[in-house]
Amino acid sequence: MRAGEETRGCYRDLYVLEFLGLTQNDDFYESDLEQVLITHLQKFLLELGRGFSFVARQKRITFDGRHFRIDLVFYNYILKCFVLIDLKVEDLTHQDLGQMQMYVHYYKRELMNEGDNPPIDIVLCADKSESVVKYTLPENETQIFASKYK
Repeated sequence: MRAGEETRGCYRDLYVLEFLGLTQNDDFYESDLEQVLITHLQKFLLELGRGFSFVARQKRITFDGRHFRIDLVFYNYILKCFVLIDLKVEDLTHQDLGQMQMYVHYYKRELMNEGDNPPIDIVLCADKSESVVKYTLPENETQIFASKYK
């Protein structure tokens, strides 16, 4: 862990993704960010921390005839839970957090295995407003986190 870095379990407040070769001045899409992360999966897993196993990319979930896709899904065998990651190349919005709440609830109710802990979601975004996080998520939220990357 880097000096001054805040961490909560498998969640960090900042992820340093310089190994991807993207610069802040680059114009890229979320799919570009996802592709370069997959290409450098081993380095990304090391940046995430201990215990992570890759499960899926663009994991499709369907209910009420509607399809949704979770960018990246991991399982942390130390925490015994799924870790869902949503990638955003723009600033974090309350809609992003609401979408992640839906994914966490779906995994908790439909895909958790016996002995699993509740899933964790990390929205990895270009920038985040602490106020958007504070007023969108419940005060006792322990499953959804927003992190910046650089």
